[in-house]
Amino acid sequence: MVDSITTEVIRHSMLSAAQEMARNLCRTAYNTIVYEIHDYGIGLHDSDGNTIAEAPGIAIFSGANDFGIQKTLEEMGTGDMFPGDVFMLNYPYWSAAHTLDVLVFCPIFAEDKLLGFASCRVHLLDLKQRDAGYVLDSTDMSQEGIFFPSVKLYERGKIRQDIFNIIRFNSRFPERTIGDLQAEVSAVHTGDVRMREIAEKYGVDVLVAAMEEISAHGERLSRAAVAKLPNGTWSALDYVDTDGVDLDELIEMKVTVTIEDDRMIIDWTATDKPANGPINVPIGLTIAASRLAFKSLTTPDTVICAGNFRNLEVRTTPGSLMHALPPMPTFTLWTGLLAPEVIMKALAQGLPDIVPACSGGDVCDVMALGVNPRNGAGWLEATNDAVGFGAHAGGDGEDGIMHVTEPGCRNNPIEVLENKAPMIIDEYGYRPDSGGAGKNRGGVGVVRAYRFLAPNDAIVINYKTKTQPWSVAGGNKGVKNTVLVEPGTDQEREVGCSYNNFGTGGTITNLTGGGGGWGNPFERDIEKVVADVEQGFVSAEAARRDYGVVVDPFTLEVDQSATSELRGKALAR
Repeated sequence: MVDSITTEVIRHSMLSAAQEMARNLCRTAYNTIVYEIHDYGIGLHDSDGNTIAEAPGIAIFSGANDFGIQKTLEEMGTGDMFPGDVFMLNYPYWSAAHTLDVLVFCPIFAEDKLLGFASCRVHLLDLKQRDAGYVLDSTDMSQEGIFFPSVKLYERGKIRQDIFNIIRFNSRFPERTIGDLQAEVSAVHTGDVRMREIAEKYGVDVLVAAMEEISAHGERLSRAAVAKLPNGTWSALDYVDTDGVDLDELIEMKVTVTIEDDRMIIDWTATDKPANGPINVPIGLTIAASRLAFKSLTTPDTVICAGNFRNLEVRTTPGSLMHALPPMPTFTLWTGLLAPEVIMKALAQGLPDIVPACSGGDVCDVMALGVNPRNGAGWLEATNDAVGFGAHAGGDGEDGIMHVTEPGCRNNPIEVLENKAPMIIDEYGYRPDSGGAGKNRGGVGVVRAYRFLAPNDAIVINYKTKTQPWSVAGGNKGVKNTVLVEPGTDQEREVGCSYNNFGTGGTITNLTGGGGGWGNPFERDIEKVVADVEQGFVSAEAARRDYGVVVDPFTLEVDQSATSELRGKALAR
């Protein structure tokens, strides 16, 4: 047994250690994807691989790290784990992510006892996948890079140079790939050191008991939260734009969510078909995505621990879109990024006063690579652009914020992109009229316009450019994501997920989606509509059309008579 005060001190010590791991990673990483965007998942785990503490980053990364560790324990056991060992895992069906999202973890020992694990997952630039940058249309795992099923990078503190050589000679960007991998090693080493310090200060038995209590407390909070929700079963259907192979086919995602007293079941078994292209997701990622939705609804104000999810059951059909098996292609993991909001779409039917409308719907990634004329070196840079968040019963959605799967992430700053790559950002700002109208308005998306100063290949990774973000309680849908190649020219075209080749002067504009609205737009306070017009979130035309508010865009004066007439007619329908 351990007292509650000691447990809380240990919990915060572990959280501090996880944050230090993140800071160490960002100081030593080679790529802006890591140190600017915070595209990582970092965790500290008990001896069974259960998450006890984490540092915010990509939510489904840290949520999948425990799955990868547990799969390693299942396949390999602990007999070959020793102090100073560091493991690397990127086999998708074990690691719960695609090939380039590499999980590095180390066992933590104190007094010859396995205390737990420290983990770090980041996106590496290249591991000999078929295409440089990203693979959008693979049909088999053999096209998706080189796999490492929990191999040792360090063995009892000694570097495995043979493994590092395999990585070095199988990467188009060897220096940056090795650099980021070593940054991961540094991060987990930090976690190892800090956990052993905690064990030395409080004793191994006290630390183990505290970790057990942290998980038990997390379970109690989760069960109490679910118990407050109404029992019921709700289903939803949403889509992935394409699988990269069948370009014109919308891929269905079907989920059924059941609340039974203090537990929840998220059932994906109706999504029973595999995709031909690489949007299939391993079961570990489906579990992580489902946990994210569950956590946001039940215990959003507390940090994650594995105990939060003991009252959650996730069901899938093996060999399906949501439960990929070898050799199914999995490189583009975007289905897992879209999954949380499909779950929320189902729950919104029964919990409209709790669940927000859909966000802009995607991570909205633009990646580009080529040869930099400044130094003759190869370059690769990417950024995820912000979206509008969905409105909710309590107010408007947030404007221009990172996607729901990226709560600890940022976008890549203009200054960094222009310094690291031959490009100019010609425009960056909010996207007016993109938020869904409602009594509470959906948040607006953003516009970012890229102009390239040298030939390059640009990859658009956006799987929600065909369907609109859904609304709640009679609100309007948000405006969908749109990506324009060579806008304003006779070569202008709209693209979704795609490879695009640009010469010098080529342009691409990313217009991200707005969140769905909540409630009848004609019931929105007139003062709020006027404020939106003043701030540029809503045009005067949209104010009249969507809200029934006739406002002069220059003086901001409201035509009360015309407004009353418009709103009266709308509310009478």
